[in-house]
Amino acid sequence: MSGERFTLDTNVLFYHLDADSGPRHARAKQIINDAAITDCWLTLQALSEFYAAVTRKRVLNPSRAEAAARDFLAIFPTIPPTADAVRTAMAAATAGRASYWDALLVATAAEAGCTAILTEDLADGSTLLGVRVINPFAGDDLPPAAVALLGQG
Repeated sequence: MSGERFTLDTNVLFYHLDADSGPRHARAKQIINDAAITDCWLTLQALSEFYAAVTRKRVLNPSRAEAAARDFLAIFPTIPPTADAVRTAMAAATAGRASYWDALLVATAAEAGCTAILTEDLADGSTLLGVRVINPFAGDDLPPAAVALLGQG
């Protein structure tokens, strides 16, 4: 196990409960199960986006989506965005390094001490605001960097 603190993006949470997402569903279930026993933190933004996405796309009804979000809240430590994270995200977005929402998620995670994020929404292998981006859905197997984070190596 790497002992490295990391976070999960909304898409990992979404695929975990979307049985129609094919191989991503199985991979996300594995990630969530392993992340639950590591140093994984969630941003409240990712949880909010999760609830909005699963209800908007009718993957879960609002009651089940709320229950799932509450489960994530019980399993993982969380962090809200701060004023400093908002300033950092705006600067990153203005500089063209990421969308505002992606930058806010990463800035918030960085404030929590996260050094990596598992997401398919940012460039795999890049670094944003000091946080390493790992796409857990790239390739047929979980990438080695994700395996190390999740304590499987």
